[in-house]
Amino acid sequence: MLSAAMVQEIITSPQNQFVQEVRALLNQPKARRKLQAFAAEGARLVEDGLRSGARARYVLVRAAHAPRVESALSLRPDNLPILNVEDRLFDSLADTVTSQGVLGVFDLPEWQLPDALNFALILDQVRDPGNLGSILRSAEAAGAQAALLSPGTTDAFAPKVVRAGMGAHFRLPILHLDWELMAVVLAGLNVYHADMDGELSCWEADFRAPCALLIGGEAEGISPAATKLVTRSVRIPMAGGNESLNAAVSAGILLFEALRQRSEGKNL
Repeated sequence: MLSAAMVQEIITSPQNQFVQEVRALLNQPKARRKLQAFAAEGARLVEDGLRSGARARYVLVRAAHAPRVESALSLRPDNLPILNVEDRLFDSLADTVTSQGVLGVFDLPEWQLPDALNFALILDQVRDPGNLGSILRSAEAAGAQAALLSPGTTDAFAPKVVRAGMGAHFRLPILHLDWELMAVVLAGLNVYHADMDGELSCWEADFRAPCALLIGGEAEGISPAATKLVTRSVRIPMAGGNESLNAAVSAGILLFEALRQRSEGKNL
């Protein structure tokens, strides 16, 4: 059981300040920017956040929580507020159909780019939250040093993106940049654009040199501003009859081809 020191009196009012703040963080990008915080729902995500050292502000716990919640909170700092919320009120906040009964509020990370950026991912006009989260998850797994998001890409810290990212938000530098700054950051890197009509097969492209992979949204592709940064376009060879793959699948293939090339001779 959660100790008395971990939980407070049960919150039952929708007007409670913490409940209202969490509702805003889950639904409003403006609130996330103003408060410089985001919400992560689920035992796995809360545990990942606490293990990573991300600064947690407080955690909401469903009164009838799952046993998995106690394990997730075992990593908490002693001074982290744990707020017990009445079941139906918690469920009204939850962004998932079947909630695990725990939701953490964390500071938005203040990531710094590495001094020598040599493997980055650029996302332009990727608007589907599930796709964006899956791509960030693959980028972190493939060892990308940063994910750079254009002004036309959806908010990386929206709840569906965070959930699909499966903890990537706590380990991968994710930065929303304007195109002017993007060009400065990418100076000296080859920018490969994933394009079904690309001039190079992805098996022929050299991803060992400093490079960035550019993925556009499925509906609109990449913007004119992104086009100006492209060094070469690459395609993914396909044997079947489909003309294209979705953005998340394309990103995963290219990211892990880059990892394969960069890992030759290394023991991973």
